[in-house]
Amino acid sequence: MTTDNTQETPMVRLRADGAVDEETLAYARTKIDAVVGRPGLPAVTGEVHIVRTTAHHAGHPWSATADLRIGSRQVVANAEEATGTEVVDRLQDRLRRQTDKAAHVWDDKHRTTAPPWRSGTPEAPRTA
Repeated sequence: MTTDNTQETPMVRLRADGAVDEETLAYARTKIDAVVGRPGLPAVTGEVHIVRTTAHHAGHPWSATADLRIGSRQVVANAEEATGTEVVDRLQDRLRRQTDKAAHVWDDKHRTTAPPWRSGTPEAPRTA
């Protein structure tokens, strides 16, 4: 059974399939907002999808996938765990690493160039 429980975070959609309770969704919303709402990040859009399978024999019935666009860079993170809070925590860790990389690349591209006297560009080689 697939349900389309959707909640909106700032430009990031949170979807849930299966028997995902409201506590897990609220927990996921706060964790995702903590990652994508950091200052210094470019515009973030995309979707986070949390799934709880109904198979009782599954070792990791919870899975989460995030597919985000940070500036012009795509960030994808996946996680599988035994409980809802564990999967959200694992996804948050993976998203934070990926968004740090994306923010670093974005920051490097958007810096102003330093004047030649501050950038440490090498001068002509000196002869002894």
